[in-house]
Order: sequence, then structure tokens, then C-alpha cells
Amino acid sequence: MGVRNQTQVVEFVFLGFSGIPNSHLYLFLPFLAVYLVTVLGNLMIFTLIQLDSSLQSPMYYFLRHLSCLDICISSVTVPKILVNFLYQRQTITYNQCMAQMFFLMSFTGTEAALLAVMAYDRYAAICKPLHYSRLMNRKVCTILAFATWVWGFLDSALHTALSSKLRFCGVNQINHIFCDIPPLMKISCNDAHINQLATHIASLFVGVAPFLFIILSYLFILCSILKIHSTTGKRKAFSTCASHLTVVIIYFGDGVLNYNHPGADYSLETETLVSTMYCIIPPMLNPLIYSFRNKEVKGALKKVLESQRKVYL
Repeated sequence: MGVRNQTQVVEFVFLGFSGIPNSHLYLFLPFLAVYLVTVLGNLMIFTLIQLDSSLQSPMYYFLRHLSCLDICISSVTVPKILVNFLYQRQTITYNQCMAQMFFLMSFTGTEAALLAVMAYDRYAAICKPLHYSRLMNRKVCTILAFATWVWGFLDSALHTALSSKLRFCGVNQINHIFCDIPPLMKISCNDAHINQLATHIASLFVGVAPFLFIILSYLFILCSILKIHSTTGKRKAFSTCASHLTVVIIYFGDGVLNYNHPGADYSLETETLVSTMYCIIPPMLNPLIYSFRNKEVKGALKKVLESQRKVYL
């Protein structure tokens, strides 16, 4: 037992796909397809906003950051999953695990804060239209965007530093498909109370606080919309919020399923499904949501396609 306590693991084994026989044969192409759709879709949104002069408002400035974050979140986890499928080994080194966890938490924490900032932008546009240009000028937008990234990275740095103190005593099998705090704490052999306390506190500031801020913003937005007399005006106001609200529901809904569920009651297969939905599905859906539900983005995409068609004709 003394020898076991002194043995620190150098790599971890993911058990998330262990219940699926020959998973590398069936899952490699679907995961690759989803990853390509995610990267190409978000690159499309990013490029359209960069090139089209009609997409230069604060809302699209923040959407460009969201597209960048979605590419980063997907790229932290999916390429490693694909490599493991190719080599038929569901492993990751200790250092890679810490790095993956650091960047995943950084990007997801940043996205939660960014969604709250985007809700504030919609609040300022609908509830304070006369002061909108002052409230959301270029300097303010730059500061808010920078603050969201700093917020996410500082939170992640704290958790990663605490996680580096965990000892695993030779136990290296993780019931997950990527490195994250909850599964690592489950297999830790030393006291993880500080990590658990930090996780609960961080969830309040990084998860609950942005969500409550978004809810509060939309309550004010709803009150302002209900005061609009024309049906057309109400519909237009609702349409500017629909895409963002859909993304918020998907993001925080998946976050709740992944981090705030009774883990003991979940089978390994269900745990794997929830983890897949959390790290892969939202980044893929976000560009599709903003493409199909936003007239300005669809208009910009149509202009680009028509210009390209004229070039080749």
C-alpha cells in the first residue's frame, strides 16, 4: 500500500467509449464531420463579420469572439479524440491532461461571460436606444471582450493549479472522454475538499452569476418590448434576441447536465453522451443558429456567394 501511495501516474486512460465495441470504426467519421462543420461554420461567421461593412455593430463584434471561442473549445477536445480513435488507444499524458483541462475551462468560462456581455448589449440596444452608441462604443466593447477572456483564464489557472496538487496513486482510468475537474477528483487518492470548494465557488461566479445576469437582462428587455405598440416593432425586437437566447439555452443547459447531475445515478454510456453534447454539439450549432435565424448574416452570406458566382461565371 505504501508503494501504491508513492506511485504517481504519467498518463490517463479514458473509459468513455469503452462500452462501445470497435468505437474507432463507428465514431471516427461522425466526430470528424462534426469537427469540420464546427470549424468551417464558425470560420464562415468570423470571416463574414470581418469583411461585410453591414456587420460592424457591437453585437457582431461579440459574435466574432463567440465564433473564435467555439473553434477553440472544439479544438481542445475533438482532435485528441480523433487521434485516439486512429491509434485505437484512449490515452492522454498527465501534462496533456492538465493542458487540455486548462484551455477547456478557460474557453468555456470565457464563453459564459461573453454570453452575459452579449445579453447586456441587447439590453442597451432595446432598453436604452438613445444612449446605445455611448454605452457600447468601440472602447467599451474592446474592454468588455478583453475582460471576458481574462476572467475565463484566471478562473482556469486557479483550478488547474489546484488540480496539479491532486495525487492519483497509480489509478489512471477516467470515466470520461476528456480531462475535467470532476472525473479527476473522483480518482484522486488525497484530500480534494479544497478543489471541491473551489469548484462550487467558481460555479457561482463563472456559471450562475452570468446566467442570472442574462435572465435579469432579458426580463428588462421583455418589459421594454411589451411597451412597444406596433406588432412589427415587437417582432423586430424579438428577432434581434432570438439567436442569442437560443445559444444561451443550449450552452447553459448542457453545462447543467455535464456539471450538476447526480453522477452516481448516471451510467458510463449516459455520462459519455452528456460529455459529448457539452464539448461538441454547442460549438457546432452556434454558427448554424446565427446563420439561419439572423437576416443580416444570411444577407451577407448571400452577397458573398453571389459575388463568387459572378467571378466564376
